[in-house]
Parts: sequence; C-alpha cells; structure tokens
Amino acid sequence: MRMVKRNILLNPGPATTTDSVKYAQVVPDICPREPEFGHLMGSISTELTRLVADPEKYTTVLFGGSGTAAVESILSSVVDNDILVIINNGAYGKRMCEIAEAYGLNFLEFNSPPDKGIDLNALEKWIQHSPRNISHLAVVHHETTTGLLNDIESIGQLCRKHRIDMVVDAMSSFAAIPIQMKTMNISFLASSSNKNLQGMAGVAFVIADKNKLECVQNKKPRNYYLNLYDQYQFFLKTRQMRFTPPVQTLYALKQAIVELKQEGVARRYARYVKSWETLTKGISRLGLKYIVPEKHHSKIITAILEPDCDGFDFNEMHDYLYRRGFTIYPGKLEQLETFRIANMGDITHKDIERFLKSLESYLRTINYMKDG
Repeated sequence: MRMVKRNILLNPGPATTTDSVKYAQVVPDICPREPEFGHLMGSISTELTRLVADPEKYTTVLFGGSGTAAVESILSSVVDNDILVIINNGAYGKRMCEIAEAYGLNFLEFNSPPDKGIDLNALEKWIQHSPRNISHLAVVHHETTTGLLNDIESIGQLCRKHRIDMVVDAMSSFAAIPIQMKTMNISFLASSSNKNLQGMAGVAFVIADKNKLECVQNKKPRNYYLNLYDQYQFFLKTRQMRFTPPVQTLYALKQAIVELKQEGVARRYARYVKSWETLTKGISRLGLKYIVPEKHHSKIITAILEPDCDGFDFNEMHDYLYRRGFTIYPGKLEQLETFRIANMGDITHKDIERFLKSLESYLRTINYMKDG
C-alpha cells in the first residue's frame, strides 16, 4: 500500500485519518441497493449503537450528509407543538437555535457562558417557570467553539425528573468521551463519521431510543430528506437508505470502526489527553492563554486567545503553518479573538510537539517572542 502524504489537521474535523481508512474507499463499484451493501450499513449501524447503548433498545439511523444533517433531522422530526429548550453556550448551540427558527419550532433559548459550566440550579428554576409544557431539551455535549464539555449526565437527570426528552449533539465527543445513553437519559444523539471516529466526512447518524423513535411516526412531517422516522422504517424494511448514500465513505467508516475497536475508546481518549497536555503546556510556554479552565475542558479542542501583537494576522499564521503541514481553524467567539486547535484524529503528542515548534517559529517572525 503506497503511503499517502500526511497532513496534520488541527481543525475540529474532518480529522487526520490513517492510510488504511483512506484506502478502504478503493473498492469495486457497487449499487447501494444490493443486499451486500445493506449488510454493510446494518453492521455499521449496530457497531455505532453499541458504543453508547444496547442495540436491542436503541438504534442508529444513517444519513448522507454532514453532522448538522443529523442535528437537523432530530429537531425537525421529533419536536411537536410543545416547547423545546435549547442550551446555547457556543456556536453550535446557536446553530440549533437557528435550525429551530427555520422550522418554526416553539423553542426557548437558555443562554450560558461559553467558558463556564452550566448553572444547573438556574436551569431547573428556568424550566419550572416555563409557561408551557417542555417536551424536549437540546444540548451540545462538547461545544466545539471553545472545548467546553457540558455535564450531560446531570442535565439528563434533571430532564428525567421533569419528564423531558433530551437531545444531545455529540459531534465532537462521540467515540472519545464515554457516553451511556440509558444512564444519561439521552433519547436522541447526533454525530458524524469524521471526528473522533477518524473516518471520512460524509456520513451523519442519529442514535435513538427505539421507543421514543416509534412515537415520532404520528407527528406531522416538517421535512423530507431528513425525516428521521421514514429513514428508520425504510431501512428496517429494505436494508437501504431512502436516497443514494455515500458508498465509498461508508466503507471507510467500517474500517474506522475496526480501528477504533482495536485501539479502544478509553485508550483513544487517553492519547488525545496526552496531546492536549502537550499542547497546553506548550502554548503557556509561548505566552498564550486558552479560554476554558481544565475543570470544564474536553481536552480535545482548545480555543486560544490570539497573540496581543501588532504584527499578528490569523490568515498569515494559518498560511505559515499550512505550508509546514499543519491546518488550523479560526475561532467562533463573537466577544473574543481566538483560534482553535484540535488534537483529535490519527495524531499523537509528537505531532503536537512539532506543531508547537512551527508555532513558536511563526511567533518569532512577528516579534511576539524574542530570542534569548
């Protein structure tokens, strides 16, 4: 197998992949209506479910699309005429609000700081004072804006107490940070193939409590392509997606799952944590600061304050690092100037050490750091 040029993606997805995942896409052409391909999707669905729940009681519904497709599928398919609460403490909580607005859902926005844990007492009082019945609560597990890790287990217990179905965007936590849907009281979970799973971009999926999913069938459809119940039922009956799936990407996802099982979720997260520790020690040494305190940090994505220096320009820094094999992303906070570094994917702390050397070299070119 020929080696593929290796780029270190420090953006928060898609992540750096192994060559074996890349080459898994090189397969004979196949019509996705063939039984063989149906077996492939069925196996993927079961394996994804097993990572967070019992496949007898939960199921994974696959879609072709980005992770946002999975979030949109849930919100537009399962919420009826009651109130949806959306916790907004970052760009991806805000995105859920925008989706709810686009579909005309009855929703309330609970705002929380992007760098602090959610005040659960305030959230409960807010729920108790709602003038209308709250049926669902949606929250981002790992807010990719900053690296903030929301306490979904405590929020889930709060939802259980008030008989609320919890929807979790687990886009950048799934397959790294342990999740148990039953224990955490998660009814619907959204994620995608291209972050901690270390697969290729193009597959979104919803993992759902089967009993909760069956209740969706009587709701008036608000969508078509992303209709969660129709996608679920069609696959049960035919072992096919309703519309053409990303065939080769699903073969890559199968291989990515094999590699995840070989490494183990706990060991994968431990590898990520070591990279994060290397990163944060390094940026502190370089005189930079990150936003979220360790207590609330995912240790997967880090929002870093831009250098306070007249010569700094994010695009110039991006291009400088890109030429050296590292890809980084700008920040998403409206109030603060930040950039983000992710340490997910097929990388190690050694790659982070190399990145820090290149970052230090750039900072010296703008006189942010002096020699000696």
